[in-house]
Amino acid sequence: MKILILNGNPPGGKGQIDSYIDRLVEKMKSAGHDVTAITLRDHKISPCIGCFQCWVKTPGICSIDDDARDITRQFMAAQYVILASPLMMGFPSFLLKNAMDRNICIVHPHLEEVDGEVHHKKRYDRYPVISLLLEKEADTDEEDIDILKDIFRRQAVNMWSSVGFIHFTESPVEEIIHAITVH
Repeated sequence: MKILILNGNPPGGKGQIDSYIDRLVEKMKSAGHDVTAITLRDHKISPCIGCFQCWVKTPGICSIDDDARDITRQFMAAQYVILASPLMMGFPSFLLKNAMDRNICIVHPHLEEVDGEVHHKKRYDRYPVISLLLEKEADTDEEDIDILKDIFRRQAVNMWSSVGFIHFTESPVEEIIHAITVH
């Protein structure tokens, strides 16, 4: 399976998420998966400026010419995407959010009703399964986790993706690989 991991650990990030991802990539490759891990802090990804040119002037391609264009291409080429980040004040890092905001170009600006809700129309026939891998903060509680799950599931719906899993770095890497395999 073609898997993309977006590592949103910021510069100077604390914790063990980088080494966890390294172990995960190694185990996934040994299990036969085609895995690419992108460490977002090592790339130039400007914030979305809301110009909507990716919808009307350059459909499907962001008007900002930086590393996010290639990351979006890799996102769409993957069968499975893992969004990885330490929690910071209860949410994934600004790097991960920034990269995901730049993916607005993967849907149309036009709207349609789907199951009683209004959503952007699909731009492509296929979208990857997306999952979330997080490193908890010392004070992360069940309410924080429930909020994250809700936000993440809504984002998946808006991106025409399905949710694979939501796991934390306290899980053995083998559980992550199993979750991908059974999805």
